[in-house]
Amino acid sequence: MESQNSGQYSGQGNVSLQSQTRIMKKFPKLSLDKKMVSLVLASFLVVLAGVGSGWFLSGRGLSAKLGTKKVETGTPKGVVTNENEAGITDESVFTEKQSPEGILVEGGIKGEGTHHLDRGLGEDKYVYLTSTVIDLQSFVGKKVKVWGETLSALQAGWLMDVGKIKVIE
Repeated sequence: MESQNSGQYSGQGNVSLQSQTRIMKKFPKLSLDKKMVSLVLASFLVVLAGVGSGWFLSGRGLSAKLGTKKVETGTPKGVVTNENEAGITDESVFTEKQSPEGILVEGGIKGEGTHHLDRGLGEDKYVYLTSTVIDLQSFVGKKVKVWGETLSALQAGWLMDVGKIKVIE
């Protein structure tokens, strides 16, 4: 076995050094010719034009700096807010035909509703109310009629999102 191994290693001593090539080569020098400069400049101008047009189209152009942008204030059209009525004026937008009446009282039931409507029929007949568009607090203690949309409830027998409220007495 040793004679076989020694034969395998005998050729390793005869490594000849041939011309060695360099592993690392020098990069060619960059020349800034007119074609390259114009391409970089054109690319920069295209990006700048895109950013500028986006800025003006977003509405933040000169009008924001000059203060010429119009800001709407107050209540939008179709909405009324006064001491006797609040909400959407067009009652036809409410798909439900029921519009309960009663005394508005603060407090919901176990996290459902912010107020409830006492219709004089007992606690189990209360209509629990919440509203995303009306401040119900200003109508507490008054006899009111409400329009809105019935919501799914876990605790309340009837939970309604109020879209319109009107004092009836």
